[in-house]
Amino acid sequence: MRILLIHADRFSFRVTGETSVAMPAELEKAGREGKIAECLVVFMAAEKGDEADVDSVVNQVTQEVSSLADQVGSGRLVIYPYAHLSSSLSSPRVAVQLLDEICRRLESQDHFEILRAPFGYYKAFEIACKGHPLSELAKTIRPSGHAERAAEGVESEAIKAEKALESEWIIMTSDGEQVSADDFSFQTRPNLERLYRYEKSGTRVSDQPSPHIELMRRMELVDYEPGADPGNFRWYPKGQLMKRLAETYVSGLVVDQGGMQVETPIMYDYQHPKLNLYLQRFPARQYVLLSGEKEYFLRFAACFGQYLIQHDMQISYHHLPSKLYELTHYAFRREQSGELAGLKRLRTFTMPDLHTLVKDVEQAKEEFLSQTDSAIQCMEGFGLDFEVAIRFVRDFADQNRSFVEDLVSCCGRPALIELWDERFFYFVAKLEFNFIDALDKAACLSTVQIDVENTERFDITYVDKKGEKQYPLLLHASISGSIDRVLYAILETQAMRMKKGQKGAFPFWLAPIQLRLIPVSEKFDGACKQVLEKVPYRIDYDDRDITMGRKIRDAEREWIPYILVLGAKEVAERCLNVRTRDRAQRKMALPELLAEIGPQMKGKPFLGLPLPQMVSRRPIFVG
Repeated sequence: MRILLIHADRFSFRVTGETSVAMPAELEKAGREGKIAECLVVFMAAEKGDEADVDSVVNQVTQEVSSLADQVGSGRLVIYPYAHLSSSLSSPRVAVQLLDEICRRLESQDHFEILRAPFGYYKAFEIACKGHPLSELAKTIRPSGHAERAAEGVESEAIKAEKALESEWIIMTSDGEQVSADDFSFQTRPNLERLYRYEKSGTRVSDQPSPHIELMRRMELVDYEPGADPGNFRWYPKGQLMKRLAETYVSGLVVDQGGMQVETPIMYDYQHPKLNLYLQRFPARQYVLLSGEKEYFLRFAACFGQYLIQHDMQISYHHLPSKLYELTHYAFRREQSGELAGLKRLRTFTMPDLHTLVKDVEQAKEEFLSQTDSAIQCMEGFGLDFEVAIRFVRDFADQNRSFVEDLVSCCGRPALIELWDERFFYFVAKLEFNFIDALDKAACLSTVQIDVENTERFDITYVDKKGEKQYPLLLHASISGSIDRVLYAILETQAMRMKKGQKGAFPFWLAPIQLRLIPVSEKFDGACKQVLEKVPYRIDYDDRDITMGRKIRDAEREWIPYILVLGAKEVAERCLNVRTRDRAQRKMALPELLAEIGPQMKGKPFLGLPLPQMVSRRPIFVG
């Protein structure tokens, strides 16, 4: 940062126009004009690199200003953003952040009266410099921290608050009994103990690779993309099919519950007055990009776009609860590099995001329980086990004790409850379904939250029975969590099964290839094609010129639920030799097989084969 300090008899300014980075919020802070006598004027320009250690820059500037003000005996300061001091300017976001923090630090010293000029506007000013030896002073301030701090992304006030958070941890059983987490016997719930230890540790860094990473590559589902930022992935045909099926399943559950599906942008103006405040209340790091001279951030949830839609909606109490839903195919969080771990923690992901407006706390609690039921149904549909964590502001939990008990009872298992004496975030209650993986690490899947801030912040209102405008409450929910993480949890579950000597398997409806037909020899091609035509599921045909034993082993390596062998005996008996993942081998007529499969597809979506039906025509994606 460059600063120019001038001790002046008088100083005045007035706004004359807007630059390309003008921000209405700046006029709210500073006004359109100002005038002050006997003052120290601080012209400043934030430079590239200042973001490497904002605290260091702020400390140095405030020390320089305070020291000179004391020397010249001035208790009045002018903080004036002045881009002409440097040819290597920082982004507008960093400049405003520095201005805000410098003003805040100086104001906290009590003895200073501060006049601030707005950033991002053309201004005319008049100054009368005193002309004594200390009346003009220029300084260059360098950050003393390390540049790599900036590379980990923007850290919001919520992230800082999360790091300093102090909590009480208790366990509540499904019958309402509660005990300190340190005194609870976890003998029958070892994964709940793992969740508690994981949460208490505060670290998300993995010191060894998760087993799902090897599985996702070996099975040609998804892989790292070396041409992109770490934490971004390429999806191969089989993985992409599983992802679309999971998306369709989750979206169907939400739409059946009244979710109205929308689509919103993936980037937003960093200096939007409402969104900028929200960024500081959400514990996530942002990707920031420059378009022209304006900065934008990539969304880390569908909240922003849905808030803006809800602000423009005209609704009354008759419309509540009102639910907006988006399947955000691209959400971005700039997670720290040491925390990236395959599909468990990544930087670009797909998040089903539901936001529900409700009129009051009672309706919020009803919806919370309903959405928790949907989350349980979702986990069961994916075949996933989970542990429950619920976070409350203590006052809310005390005032709604029966709701807390109903919620834990709804989950049907003991819950780890975290209690905060103060509300650090925008929510007063947050439910999480956590998956415990093969490394005993936890990952949040489903979540539901009660938000008590953002309808007022974004001026989202409804008309009550008296015709008066009221602020509703807002529920945030993702009944599955990110789709990428769901696949991680499925693969980790199977890795743990395999470690016990069992075979890995996908739920039938999610298996990329549901059935594979293997002929004993090529002379049964005709009979095989008749079977292919009659099976309404994802069935392929291994026509390769290799041994039948090799074909069966390859099918098993792909976790194909049903392997169908057809030869002379099967043709004569009008049946199929059927092998399943549980090592069973049976003779079955085709109608009998289809009758067995039918219930496994009930209520689940279906998509066709993601690859050519003939195995010989498929490329190899992972060498």
